[in-house]
Amino acid sequence: MAASTGLSLENEVFSKFAFYAGVVLIKTVVMSLWTARYRIPRKVFITPEDYVLSNTPVSLSQDADVERVRRCHQNDLENVLPFVLIGLLYVLTGPELSTALLVFRLFAGSRLLHTIVYLNAVPQPSRALLFFVGIGVNIYMAVAVLRSTSF
Repeated sequence: MAASTGLSLENEVFSKFAFYAGVVLIKTVVMSLWTARYRIPRKVFITPEDYVLSNTPVSLSQDADVERVRRCHQNDLENVLPFVLIGLLYVLTGPELSTALLVFRLFAGSRLLHTIVYLNAVPQPSRALLFFVGIGVNIYMAVAVLRSTSF
């Protein structure tokens, strides 16, 4: 029996992609909550109207920990969303399951480790290396998509 193709959970490549995309998307959503976890007790908000709710005078100061979490979350948005979009197209190219699984795991693992390294201020080049693994996966999948299509 031939393997299923396309965007169906019967397609093993898509099924694996859906799992790993779900992992990194959940992690990205959790980063919003993690930012709030730092903002609320430290009373460091984004807009003046947020200070009204907390009965706190408006402050233009920044908190280093809030900013670290916020930048980590921003980095996720810049990398996870392209992974999901490019990954969907990559699945449609019909890649080998073993290759696809490797790139999906590399991306998800690098993003999870990137967050741990970023939030714990582990010295460079650890964060940069993990960032480039994720970028490398996105570029690999994008090239595979371009190679499998015709203009």
